Amino acid sequence: MKNAHRQNDRWRWLTAGAVAVCLLAFTLLIGLLGWQGVRAFWPQPVDRYQFQAPGASPVTLLGETLQAERQSTGWRYLVKTGNRDFAAPDFRVIYSAGPARAEQPRDVLVLQRRNGGNAYGWLVALREDNETLTAHNRDALLQQRLQQVQEQLRQAEDIRRIDMARLNAQLENLQQQADEQQREQRFGLQQQSEFDANSAALHRRFSALAEQLTHLQQASQRDTLILRDAQGAEHTIPLAQIVAAWYPNNMSVSQKAQHFLRQVWQFVSDSPAAGGSESGAFPAIFGTVLMVVLMSVIVMPLGVVAAVWLHEYAVRHALTRLVRIAVVNLAGVPSIVYGVFGLGFFVWLIGGTLDQLFFSRALPNPTFGTPGLLWASLTLALLTLPVVIVATEEGLSRIPDTLRQGSLALGATQAETLWRVVLPLAVPAMLTGLILAVARAAGETAPLMLVGVVKMVPELPVDAVFPYLHLDRKFMHLGFQIYDLAFQSPNIDADRPLVYATALLLVMIILSLNLLAMVLRHRLRERYRLMTH
Repeated sequence: MKNAHRQNDRWRWLTAGAVAVCLLAFTLLIGLLGWQGVRAFWPQPVDRYQFQAPGASPVTLLGETLQAERQSTGWRYLVKTGNRDFAAPDFRVIYSAGPARAEQPRDVLVLQRRNGGNAYGWLVALREDNETLTAHNRDALLQQRLQQVQEQLRQAEDIRRIDMARLNAQLENLQQQADEQQREQRFGLQQQSEFDANSAALHRRFSALAEQLTHLQQASQRDTLILRDAQGAEHTIPLAQIVAAWYPNNMSVSQKAQHFLRQVWQFVSDSPAAGGSESGAFPAIFGTVLMVVLMSVIVMPLGVVAAVWLHEYAVRHALTRLVRIAVVNLAGVPSIVYGVFGLGFFVWLIGGTLDQLFFSRALPNPTFGTPGLLWASLTLALLTLPVVIVATEEGLSRIPDTLRQGSLALGATQAETLWRVVLPLAVPAMLTGLILAVARAAGETAPLMLVGVVKMVPELPVDAVFPYLHLDRKFMHLGFQIYDLAFQSPNIDADRPLVYATALLLVMIILSLNLLAMVLRHRLRERYRLMTH
């Protein structure tokens, strides 16, 4: 008895140790991603270095000090100098025999630009149409002008993305109606007159929007900023190319905290395609969540129906055993195989057939015969289908047979027993399968590269144009964005913090979706707990 008790204690300690190791590893992972990613949004101090090499003229560097380590031969400094477009590269490695002297000028300006990375220097002047603007507080004037230019750019983007897109859709629908009337020989003089009038009205509205768009674009390009770099050279930078401007060496802790929150919100809400910033992640967040939701809507009915048939209706014989073995083995198939299958079956076969039947007028330009959101969701639904089937069938097997027999004894049919007794009790197990499916699908990248995900999209799959949800469009994904930033970026040093930040964002989204399903599962489990006793 004592030996058995002692052995049980060993197993309890081993189990507790394994859980502790898993929690520690997860905490360290989140801590690493958070420290390396989130710290990039905190305004770092800007140092000015004076380096003097033997027999050479002094070198002045201005930038953020990322590393300063002492080596056997001296000191090594990694400095982010920015100014990539006129002083590339924007990361410098400097070796010094002794510790370098650095100062932090309070009037150093940092510009976050839409293209070309950060710019560091001193504000010389603000100009409007080549006329210098004067003000008592140049920093306040700069922020005011930046807000004005950003509002103009936002209005221009809304006109281009919403208003003009809606007019283009209306013109296409009008032309399609005219083509159908011509094929049916119903396009007479009255129809021609109505078509010309409607087409002219739409073109007039389009011309007015184009004129308004041109005016906003010209107005946003009027203001420029003159920046002097560390070498004394002056550079003209349009305010339309600047996302944010700040003086990091002259900011209090509260100002830095406010700046940090604005940078995080900008990273989460901006879109690179809209010119918001190079690091905007909103299209990737939207594409990831939308794809997971569509995948869940597809895989849950299929998985539940398959599990119900296997457990409740199928006779126990060699065929059902073979089906269960196949389902379990499908869960171990590499994801890239599903991607190849999705490309061949969904995209080329089904999508190509749909184009031939319903979108022949658009050929040879494919509509559904090309990778898109629908095919990516179906591919991941197939990939996660075995997980949902196994989890649901295990939940069905845990329901006591006495409940089924009692329902049948009271006169209910097998279908009524299944719908009113069995399935409600199996909902927690279904949600467990959904949690596992979401966790796997949200992190997949390899199959999505074949069936719809791309580096950059001009438009989101959802917009204000009918039918509003465009399943044929390509989309962005956080997993692919991590891969692209880590391995395909021409400037990996600048994008490394974004890799960590994007990875943290993906983990947080998966955790949020899983926690939502877990809360729902817990509530349903508590509701139906009494029915099993």
